[in-house]
This record gives sequence, C-alpha cells and structure tokens, in this order.
Amino acid sequence: MANYDKENDRILVPRFEEAAGFYTSPKRSRIMSKIRSRNSKPELILRRALWSKNIRFRLHDKSLPGTPDIVIKKYKLAIFVDGEFWHGFEWNNKRETIKSYRLFWIPKIERNMQKDVRVNKALRDMDYVVFRFWTQDILKNLPKVLNQIELFLETRKLWK
Repeated sequence: MANYDKENDRILVPRFEEAAGFYTSPKRSRIMSKIRSRNSKPELILRRALWSKNIRFRLHDKSLPGTPDIVIKKYKLAIFVDGEFWHGFEWNNKRETIKSYRLFWIPKIERNMQKDVRVNKALRDMDYVVFRFWTQDILKNLPKVLNQIELFLETRKLWK
C-alpha cells in the first residue's frame, strides 16, 4: 500500500534516487530521458488529423488545469492523450505485472490516476468537456476518435 497524505488527500510517491534505495543505470537513464510528455507520436497524429478536418485548436494551454494536450476554447473542449503505462490503462490487471521498482512505480502511476480525476473535475467545474484518449486508441482507431470529437463539436454548434 502506498503512503498517503491524509491532509491533502493524495498518494505520496517516493523519490526515485539512490538515497531512497533506487538505482538507475546510465542506459536506463538515457532511455527514460527520451520519454516526452508533449508532442508524442499519437498526439501529433491526432493533431494532424484534426487540422486536416479544419478543426482549429490550441496546444498545451497552461492557463487550464492539467495543461491539456489539445484545447478548443470556442467549444470548451479539453483533450488529453494518455499513455497506457503512465496513466494506468487496465490498472487492476497491469498493477501485478510490474516487477521492478514496485515501491516507486505503483504509487507513481496511482498518483497520476488521482491527478487525472482531479484535473477532470477542475475542468468540468470550468464548464469544459474533457476527452481522454489512450495512445493505442489513436494509433489503432483514429477514425473512431475523430468521429467522437466531430460529433461533440457538431452538438456544441447546435447549442450556440
């Protein structure tokens, strides 16, 4: 069970450093440094597809909670492209498959999931609609993802 900060109602993630008992090889460090939170391949694919359909948007709006990957302010739509590992896709099953550094990764991913819930609520409180797509959905079912976004935009246009 992860440590829990009852006062702030959040999961505490241990520091990933040698002092905490974690050791990272130079090779692993190099691999992890290549992981980016912005401009990932699935995000770029989705952005190109939206642009080709004349859907205009803003990127990584820091004025909104959670800094959504794509924002369509006119229709108050925030879109996130979530990586399966980092955001806990099928977490109940995948949790047990993590073999190394479990004391770090399990609280880290659960904290990410907890943040996602809070960000969604904060955006909904601002009257935004939040779409979260898994990277595999974009890579394997892009037409379905685009259709969902287009249907939302069409219904919003009718209300304006």
